Amino acid sequence: MTLTVLNVAYPLAPVGPDAVGGAEQVLSMLDQALVRAGHASIVIGCQGSKAAGVLIETPAEPGVLDDAAKKRAQRSHRTAIEVARARWPIDVVHLHGIDFDAYLPADGPTLVSLHLPLDWYPADALRTVRDDLWLHAVSMAQQRTAPPGARLLAPIPNGVDIDALSGRQFKRNFALVLSRICPEKGIHLALDAAKQAGVRLIIGGKVYPYETHTLYFRDEVQPRLDQRRRFLGPLGFVAKRHFLNAARCLVIPSLAAETSSLVAMEALACGTPVVAFPNGALPDVVEHGKTGFLVNDIHEMAEAIVAASGLNAETCRAEARRRFSLDQMISSYMDAYQALAGLGAGRRRLAAVQ
Repeated sequence: MTLTVLNVAYPLAPVGPDAVGGAEQVLSMLDQALVRAGHASIVIGCQGSKAAGVLIETPAEPGVLDDAAKKRAQRSHRTAIEVARARWPIDVVHLHGIDFDAYLPADGPTLVSLHLPLDWYPADALRTVRDDLWLHAVSMAQQRTAPPGARLLAPIPNGVDIDALSGRQFKRNFALVLSRICPEKGIHLALDAAKQAGVRLIIGGKVYPYETHTLYFRDEVQPRLDQRRRFLGPLGFVAKRHFLNAARCLVIPSLAAETSSLVAMEALACGTPVVAFPNGALPDVVEHGKTGFLVNDIHEMAEAIVAASGLNAETCRAEARRRFSLDQMISSYMDAYQALAGLGAGRRRLAAVQ
C-alpha cells in the first residue's frame, strides 16, 4: 500500500539531515526513507528546514523564543496541517513536537513520537482516548516512566545510519560534546571535567534563543572556554561525522533523563566510547567498561575521559551495528504507518456503505 505521510516537526526547530536535535534527526530519516520506498512524504517544519519530500515551511521566529513566539508558531503549524490535509489525501499524520497537543488534528490516523522525558509532557495529553491516535515512547527506559493512565504503544527504539557514519580517521587527543546548549544538558560539567583531566574539549551544538539557554551559555559555558576548550557552534552531518570518528570519547553530561541518546549511538557507530552520567536510557546504550563509562560526578568523569582511550574502537562499532539498527527503526515506523492507514481506510469504507 502506497502511503502519504505528513510528518510535523516541533515548530521552533528546523529539520533536515544537518538538524541538531534527536527528534528532528529522526523525522529527517523517516522523510528520506519514505521517499526511497516510493511513498509520498510531506514535512511541516519552520523556515530553514530541508526535506526529501514536499516541505511546507512555517515562519521562523526571529527573536526570543518566549511564550508569545511559541503560540504564534503553534498557530502557524495548525494552519499548515489544515492546508496539507485539504490538499493531499493524508493517510497518517506523524507528530514529533513536545507541544503536539497544541496542533493535534481532531480526527484521522495520527502517530505521536514522544522524543523527550515523559514528565515534560502534559499528563492529560498522554491520556487522550482515541482509537486513531497512537502515542509511543522511543525506548524501554522511557516507557517505564509513563504516568498512570498514559495510553502508550510499545516503544519504537531509535536507530542510526551506521554505514553513513563510518569513517577511519586517526583518533586524536580531544573529547567531544554534541548537544543543545541549555542547563539540563550540563555542558559546564563536561568543561570542568575536561579541564581536570587535562584533555582538550570540543563542543558542537546550538544555542537556541530561549532566555534560559542564552543566559546559561553566557554565565556558565562562555567563561569556561579557552584555547583548549572550544565551542564551534552547530555542526552539520559531515563535520559531526568527522569529529565523532576522531574524538577519544564523547562526553554526555546531561542532567535530564535521556530518552534514547541518538548521539551516543552515533558515537559508538564511529568507534568512539561514551562517557556519561547514568540518566534515563543511557545505561541501556552504554556498557560500562566496554563501550564507555557511566560516571557519578565530575571527578569520575575526568578519570573516564582519560581512561576512554583504552577501550576498543572495533568493539564499539560492533555493538552499534548489533543493537542500533536504522533499518529496524524504519521498519517499525512503516508497520505503524501501514496499520494506522489501514484503520483510516476501513473507516472510510464503512462511512461510504452507511
